[in-house]
Amino acid sequence: MTMITCDLKCKHKTAHEKGTNNYVCILPFDHRLYCESYKDEQQTRLVTARNMESRTLLHASLTLLILFTSGIGGHIENGSHLKMDQALLIFHNQLTEEVHASYTSDYCYKCLYQHLVTVKPNNNNASAIISTKFTLTVQVESQTRNATFCRWSQTYEEGGHYSIWIYTLDANNRSCTHIVDRRPNNAYLPILVAALLLAVIALLFVVIPYICRRRCTSKFIKTICCQGPQHSEENEESHASETAHGAVKAKPTRLLSLDTFRGFSLTVMVFVNYGGGGYWFFQHAPWNGLTVADLVMPWFVFVIGTSVVLAFSSMQRRGVSRLQLLRKITWRTVVLLLLGFCFLNYSPKDGPLSWSWLRIPGVLQRLGFTYFVLSLLQTFWGQKEIPLTAYNWWNPVQDILLYWPQWLIIILLETLWLCLTFLMPVPNCPTGYLGAGGIGDNGLYPNCTGGAAGYIDRWMFGDNMYRYPTCKEMYRTTQPFDPEGVLSTINSIVIGFLGMQAGKIIIFYKKMNIHILCRFLVWTLILGISAAILSKCTRDGGFIPVNKNLWSLSYIMCMGCLSFLLLGGMFFVVDIKGWWGGQPFIYPGMNSIFVYVGHSLLGFYFPFSWEMRFQQSHWEWLFQSLWGTALWLLIAYLLYRKKFFLKI
Repeated sequence: MTMITCDLKCKHKTAHEKGTNNYVCILPFDHRLYCESYKDEQQTRLVTARNMESRTLLHASLTLLILFTSGIGGHIENGSHLKMDQALLIFHNQLTEEVHASYTSDYCYKCLYQHLVTVKPNNNNASAIISTKFTLTVQVESQTRNATFCRWSQTYEEGGHYSIWIYTLDANNRSCTHIVDRRPNNAYLPILVAALLLAVIALLFVVIPYICRRRCTSKFIKTICCQGPQHSEENEESHASETAHGAVKAKPTRLLSLDTFRGFSLTVMVFVNYGGGGYWFFQHAPWNGLTVADLVMPWFVFVIGTSVVLAFSSMQRRGVSRLQLLRKITWRTVVLLLLGFCFLNYSPKDGPLSWSWLRIPGVLQRLGFTYFVLSLLQTFWGQKEIPLTAYNWWNPVQDILLYWPQWLIIILLETLWLCLTFLMPVPNCPTGYLGAGGIGDNGLYPNCTGGAAGYIDRWMFGDNMYRYPTCKEMYRTTQPFDPEGVLSTINSIVIGFLGMQAGKIIIFYKKMNIHILCRFLVWTLILGISAAILSKCTRDGGFIPVNKNLWSLSYIMCMGCLSFLLLGGMFFVVDIKGWWGGQPFIYPGMNSIFVYVGHSLLGFYFPFSWEMRFQQSHWEWLFQSLWGTALWLLIAYLLYRKKFFLKI
C-alpha cells in the first residue's frame, strides 16, 4: 500500500485510555489537509475533524481515505495464491448494514450481474478473486433494501490487490473509494520480450544469408576477373542440350506465397491450440467479436479454395478425366472424415471410440466436407481454359461471369443460411436469435445458445457435439454448442469459394501481376465494406455481428477481406519481388496435414508440453506455447529436407 506521511501536528487530539493512537492524513479535493486520530481497538472508521466546519464540505470534497491499521475485522487474504489473469478485491464495509457486491463483464452482452461477495456490517471485510481478462462493472447494493450504493467499471490488472472502502457520506448517501494495496504485475511483459526476441531472430535470418550472398558474389566476381571466361564448343553444345532438356522436363512453378500463407495460418493455429501463452486475445472470443484465434480457421479454408482451383486446373490440363477426379475427391474426403472421427475425437475417458463421448462435427470433418463441395464445383462447372476474347463490356468481370453456375449455387446456399438463421422458428426462443443465451440478453433466453444453428445441431447430433463452447464460462450456458455445426459449414463453403476466386484470378491474369494485385485489392475493399456495414463496426450492435461460433455472414466477409489482403501481400513479397522465401512458414505449409494431425495427437505430451509449475504469470505458458510451435516448425523443416510430404 502506498503510504502518505503527515508531518503536521493536530490542533486537537482526544485522549484515550491505554492504547496507541495512529494518525492519518486525509487530502480532500479542496487541498485542505486534516490530521485525524483513531484507536486501534475500535477498528477503522471515519471521524469528523475539529477544523471541519460543516458536513456539507465533506460531501463536496469526496475525501479519499487512506487508513492504516493493524487490526481490521475479518480475515484478509494475502493473495499469494493468485494465478495469471487474477486480482484480489477486498471490500471494507463501514456501514451499519450488510452489503452485497456483484459484477458483470463488459464483454458479456446484456448479462445479468453475478454475485461476488457479501460483506457484514460494522467494519467487517470480505475478499474475492476476480478475472482480469476483460473490463468488469462492479456494483455494491444493500442486502436488506433495494438500493445501489455505488457502481463502477474498471480493468483490473494481474496480481493486483485492491481495497474498496464503503462508507457513509450522510444519512442518505453512501460512497465507495478505491485504494491499490499492492501494485499489479505487467502481464504483457512476457509477450513483449518474446516479440523482441522473435524480431531479432528474424532479422538474423535475413541479414546472415544476405552477407553470405554478398561474400559468394564477391568471390565469384574475383574468379571471373582473374581467370576470364573459358568457353569451348563442347561446353556450349552441352549447355544448349541441357537447356533444351530442361525446357522439356520443366515442371510448373509452385506458388510459394500460397504455401507460405497456408503455413502461416497453420503455425498460428498450432500456437493458439497450445494456449497462446494464456493471453485472452490468443483464445477464441466468448461469443461476438474477433481475436487472433478466430482468424486462422477461415484463412485455412480460404487456402483450400485457392488450392482446389490451381490443382484441378493443372490436372485438367494434363488430361485427367472427370471420373479420376471424382475418385480422388471422394478418397481424400473420406480420409479426412475418418481422421477427424477416429483420432482427433478420441479420449481415454470412456474407452476407445466410445459413442457416448464421440463428437460428430469437428475441424477435419469441416475441412473434408468443404473440400468435397468446392472440388465438385470445380470439377463440374470449372473451365479448363478461360478464353481470351476481344474487348467486351463484361471483360472486367469475365472471371466471374464464366463461372455463373458456381455463383448461382453459392448464392442459393447463402440464401438457405439466411432463411434458416432468421426465419426458422425455435421453441422458446425468439426468431432470428443470434445470442449466446445463458445469462446474456438479461437472462431471457437461457437455453437458446446459437439460435437456429444450435437447435439444428442439437436435433441432429444430440449430445455428440462440442460440450465446452467458448461462451460457457462467461455466459454460464448449459446447452452444448458446436462451432463446426451444420449451418456454419454452409458459410465455410462460402469463404472457401472466395478462395477459389483468388485462384481463378491468378490463373486468368497469369504473368500480369499488377492486374492480380488490383483485383485482390478490389475484393478486399468490397468484402471489408460489406463486413463493416453488416456489423456497423461494433461488436454487438450490428445487423449481423461478427461471430466465429456461428460463422456469421459478417464474419466470413471480414475473413475474406483479410485473406485477400494477406495473400496479395505475400504474393507481392514472395512471388513477385522475391524478397522473402516464405521461411519458416513454407515448411509446414507443404506438410499441413502431418503437422495438424501430429500436433493434435502429440501436442500434450513431452517434449511439446509439460506440467507447468509457475502459474502466477504468463512466462512459462508463453514459453511452452512457443516451444511446442517451434518444434513443429523444426519437424516440418526436417521433413522438407528429406522431401517427405504427407499427401492424401
